[in-house]
Amino acid sequence: MLKKRYAKDGGHCTVTFIIQAEQAAGASDAYLSGDFNNWSRSANPMKRMPEGGFELGVKLETGKEYHFRYLLDGERWDNDWHADKYVQSPFRDSDNSVVIV
Repeated sequence: MLKKRYAKDGGHCTVTFIIQAEQAAGASDAYLSGDFNNWSRSANPMKRMPEGGFELGVKLETGKEYHFRYLLDGERWDNDWHADKYVQSPFRDSDNSVVIV
């Protein structure tokens, strides 16, 4: 799930990326990976929520689309079930989630 909060000047948007508990399925950790962090597997650790999900807020420049995926327990890649859209991964093995800001 994505929550967006736009700055008053319109130059950026804080996007809160949320993995709900049922999607996390008992994962002990989660990371946000995308083109905004060069697909780093460790740059953006997500905070565990009391109900078992994860979340993280990231400030992104407006007027762009950003591709991303979630990495659970360092081995399972997952998409956001509520992304703005999906596009084919360049690796052709899956789709990437996309947030539009």
